[in-house]
Amino acid sequence: MGQEKGRLRRSLRQWASSSDQHARDLRRTYGDTGLDTIDTAPDRERVRLRGAIRTVTLRPRGGVPALEAELYDGTGVIMVVWLGRRRIAGISPGRSLQVEGRIGVHDGARTMYNPRYELIP
Repeated sequence: MGQEKGRLRRSLRQWASSSDQHARDLRRTYGDTGLDTIDTAPDRERVRLRGAIRTVTLRPRGGVPALEAELYDGTGVIMVVWLGRRRIAGISPGRSLQVEGRIGVHDGARTMYNPRYELIP
């Protein structure tokens, strides 16, 4: 039993350090662009952010289709929502994206609605 606990701890530690490394890599990639970072971007002001899409979900809001993407830059996460859209070509998990718009808070989560966006190769 003790050996299994040790193996589990090593596995969890390795997983945690790999996700920390991923965050460091993203901060290095997107932090040097001269744009705002998600954790320091002010609310209700026009900002430009870059990051990688972690998830994409179709979630209707008030009977209207809404495409939601979780954008992560290694410093924080923001929900990006396009109202009236079921799908946008190129918006998929793992894709790098630059968005421009205003950040608000909806249900406790920082959210940007209908931003201008640019797919980054």
